[in-house]
Formats: sequence, structure tokens, C-alpha cells
Amino acid sequence: MAAMHDPEDPTTRAAIEACLDIVRRRGADADPPIGATADAADLDAALRGAITFDGLGVDAAVGLVRDVIDPAVVALDSPRFVALIPAAPTLAAKAFDAVVATMTYSPESWLEAAGAIAAENQVLRLLADAAGLPSGAGGCFTSGGSAANLAGLAVARDRGHGAGSVVLVSSAAHASVARAAHLLGIEVRDVQADDRGRLLGAAVGDALGSTPNVSAVVASAGTTNAGVIDDLDGIADACERHGVWFHVDAAYGGGALLAPSVRPRFHGIERADSIVIDPHKWLFSTLDCGALLYRRPELAVATFRQEASYLELLHADGGWNPSDYAFHLTRRARGLPLWFSLVVHGTSAYVDAIERALALTRSAAEMIRSTPGVTLLNDPDLSVLLFARDGWVEADYLVWARRLLDDGIAFVVPSRWHGEVVGRAVFLHPSTSIELFESILAAMR
Repeated sequence: MAAMHDPEDPTTRAAIEACLDIVRRRGADADPPIGATADAADLDAALRGAITFDGLGVDAAVGLVRDVIDPAVVALDSPRFVALIPAAPTLAAKAFDAVVATMTYSPESWLEAAGAIAAENQVLRLLADAAGLPSGAGGCFTSGGSAANLAGLAVARDRGHGAGSVVLVSSAAHASVARAAHLLGIEVRDVQADDRGRLLGAAVGDALGSTPNVSAVVASAGTTNAGVIDDLDGIADACERHGVWFHVDAAYGGGALLAPSVRPRFHGIERADSIVIDPHKWLFSTLDCGALLYRRPELAVATFRQEASYLELLHADGGWNPSDYAFHLTRRARGLPLWFSLVVHGTSAYVDAIERALALTRSAAEMIRSTPGVTLLNDPDLSVLLFARDGWVEADYLVWARRLLDDGIAFVVPSRWHGEVVGRAVFLHPSTSIELFESILAAMR
């Protein structure tokens, strides 16, 4: 047996123990350092010679992780990460993600991994029920919202007017929608959103009435930049009148479907033909985990099922094959860490964690309103805040963001709103505190 596959090999055993030690230490750290970025030349020099013919051994490999790699990474799961869209996987999900890798599940087909698929489908059913989809709805887990948007639009294209057709979106739609349309050979047409960045049903209806060959309309249930929920019910009305596929990108915001305080804002999502939700965002799962749901999953089979002599047996038993619902064959059991954590903690813990972020957002919004010289730019639908410092230009925001990171206080990234550079904060981690946001605001003075 090759040494690197031999569980009794001393080096292999040492590598396993070293990795488990990292997992234990990181899991015990309630407030890990936010991390930092690094110069490419410095990293090249520090990693030069790491891969050799004979190997450097466990101690050297762990030392490179500890001293070179980890310090040059911003910790996405830190409570101090309030930029982009954070992540906050539960410790149970992190631990079980290691189990998934160890077990090497390959749930592309029911034949190969029925148990893993059954558990993943239990989570998909929970999400479908939260969205209000019918009992026949289903789908699969993908690598994230970008892949899921591509898949949903591929089915819409095939059901609709094919290559050369049109997809209607707002300017606030996630960038992956335009990229997906480009890859699928369909055209993107922007529909004007209102001043809040909200796509309205009336505007979509007008666009559908004047635009031929529309295969899909994409609405957002939590835009990435401002956390805005579009007029889902009005858009559903327009799509229904014109017989057009209704796709909802809830990659960031979909976790809040579990939160009673904001669930009514999603009214209309139950009428969608396809929905994207990223559990690695607001459902506290590990990277990379995107959930894709179809109202009528059999339509996706017509788009994605791969036929070949060596695949015939996979389809013979009529089981649920995730490879039929997106463009993949071999895949990780991405839904299992979330399933395990849900079984361990129950949905009530998730509701509490999501509501905590929503309450923090409201408190932070009030803090901005009471801070002289700083203006709140949006009344939040979910957990994103946009704000502006009087007299600041782009360079000021960049200096502010870099100073916060260099000082280890927080990771923030400025954005744009109505063409102007602004401050932005996203609250997701249940351990992020109002005191941290107070420090972020104080750095603007």
C-alpha cells in the first residue's frame, strides 16, 4: 500500500492529527482575527520551494499554513467581517464538512449515494416549504448562487424561446445573472428599478408588453448591494399574464424566509418557477453550498440529464439524481453539513440567529441616524446598510476601509449607490456586536 494511503503510516497519521488540531483550535476561537491581505511577491517568496520531490513533512506544511497562508486571508466567518456577504457556518456544520470529505460521498445519483441524497432532499424540502412552493418542488445543491442562477436560466431558456431570447432584470440584479445569460446565448434587458433599487411589477409588466421573445424575468429577494426585496407578487402577476418563467435570486436573502419578522416581505416568492438560496450565507452552512429549487423539477431533467452508455445504470432505478437538475456529475454532498447542523440544533436556533442579525441591523441604522455627519441611505429590508459621510470622496472611503482592516477592527468594503461611493455594512454573523459597528462609525470621524 502506498504510504500516503496507509492509515498506519507515521506521516499520514501525523497529518491527520495536525489537521484535527487546527479544526479544534479554530472551533474554540469565538473571535478569530479578521486577517489581512498580502503582497503577491511576498507570498511567492514565502511559498517558494514548498512542493518538492520528497516532500517537506507535516511540520513544515503546517508551519506554512500557520505562518504564511492563514495570516494572508481575510476570515469570512469572523464577526468582524461586515463586507460583501459574510458567512458564519456553525461549528457543527464545519465539523461535518470534514466528515463529508472523509467519507467521499459522491451524490450525483441515487444509486451511488441514496442516503446522502435523501438527507439533502430533506433540507431542500425545508427550504421549499419556507418559500411556499408546492409538494412536488425539488432540485439540488450547487456550488453557489452563480451556478444556480446559470442552471435556473438554462431551464427557462429551454422552456421559453431558446437561444437569442431575452431575460428581463433590474440593474440591481447579481452580476452572475448577466454572465449566465451571456453563456447561454440570451440577451439581458434592464428594467428600471425605483429609487430604492426595487424592481416593481408594473415596470416588468410594461417591459413584457413591449419586448418580444422573453424567456425569463429575474427578481431579487435581497439584492447583494442593498439587501432590497423586489415586488415579488407584482412581478409574479406580470409573468403569469405573459406566460414567462419567474426566477427569484434569493441567494443572500433567502435565509430570512425563516424569520417571522420579515417573512411577509417575501410575499409572491411562492409563485416562482425557480429559486436560488445560498445556505453558506444566511443559513450558516459551510462553503460552497447553494440550493436550487424548481417548481416543476421535471423541466430541469429535460435540460440537464446527461446520456451515455456508462451512465445508463444511474437512471435505471428511477431514483432522484441531483445530476439531473444542474450541470454537474460528480459533486460534493454540499447539503449534508447544513442537514447535520439542523438536526443537531433544530430550526429554532436558526430563526433566533437570523432575527439577531435583523435586530442588530435596526439598531445600527438608528446609530447612523443619530451620528452627526453621517447619513443613512436606505431603510433596510434585511441586513444591509448603506451610509455616507458628509464631504467624503472615494479616496476617503478607501483609506477608512483599509485602516479598519490593518488595525484588525473590521473588514468593510465601500460600494456605490446612485453613482456615488458610499459606506456599506452587512450583518449576518450572530456574534457581531453593536459595539463593533460603533467602532466602524467612529473611524469615520
